[in-house]
Amino acid sequence: RTKANPNTTQYNSHSLSSPTSVMTIKLPSIKDIITGSHAKSKSQTQTNTMSTSAPAADTCTTAPSAGAIESTVALGAGCYWGTEKFIKKDFQKRYPDSIKSAKVGFMSPNPDAVKNPSYRAVCSGSTGHVEVLNVELNNPEQHYEELIKFFFMFHDPTTKDRQGNDAGTQYASVIFTAGDEQARIAEKVKVELQGLVDAKKVARYANSKVETKIVAANQFYEAHAEHQEYLMKNPSGYCNHFFSLQRLAGAELKLGV
Repeated sequence: RTKANPNTTQYNSHSLSSPTSVMTIKLPSIKDIITGSHAKSKSQTQTNTMSTSAPAADTCTTAPSAGAIESTVALGAGCYWGTEKFIKKDFQKRYPDSIKSAKVGFMSPNPDAVKNPSYRAVCSGSTGHVEVLNVELNNPEQHYEELIKFFFMFHDPTTKDRQGNDAGTQYASVIFTAGDEQARIAEKVKVELQGLVDAKKVARYANSKVETKIVAANQFYEAHAEHQEYLMKNPSGYCNHFFSLQRLAGAELKLGV
């Protein structure tokens, strides 16, 4: 595919909304969703301000309490244009006002990876960075697990380092987690999904093993402005994502459609 050329201008993330309260609820398992035994909820998200020339480390003004879920997670699911569209547009249709902010960019599982890589370098596969959407949730206790489940709905996690025509380590399926609780939940959802694949209840994945990596988040490098909300600005632009698992009315999960 062809993407816009990068430049060195700094771009700041912006806030879409601010939470006024946090509600803790018992989140359903994938099995619960399939049987239609829970109702929908609403959610919110937020991203970090990053620079293409002098990236700054993420900061947190207050430390989360024990067992609390951090608000920021980076998701790699192939080309970040499609990942952004499905999460910022389609996830918010299911959970209105759920995204506080989200930016496309790059992150590597290796904390010692090349710093501030160019888009061209990432596309070459030589830097080890993954194309990601960096999302921050306003209400992670309520919607982090829902976001992880949704993540598995619109890409194929069984094709290692590939989504459709896009092949390379930059297109890997990766959940970059912040904190132990995020990692625990992501692993739980992955195990549940693997169980459904093993039971042949998922028909649209290419292979039989969920290859998604769950790793600690590292430095996020924000992509250039012309790459942000690309499919919102170019609805007929390149997108290699589609729903493999579809949530329908009544919060049911219909498999293989």
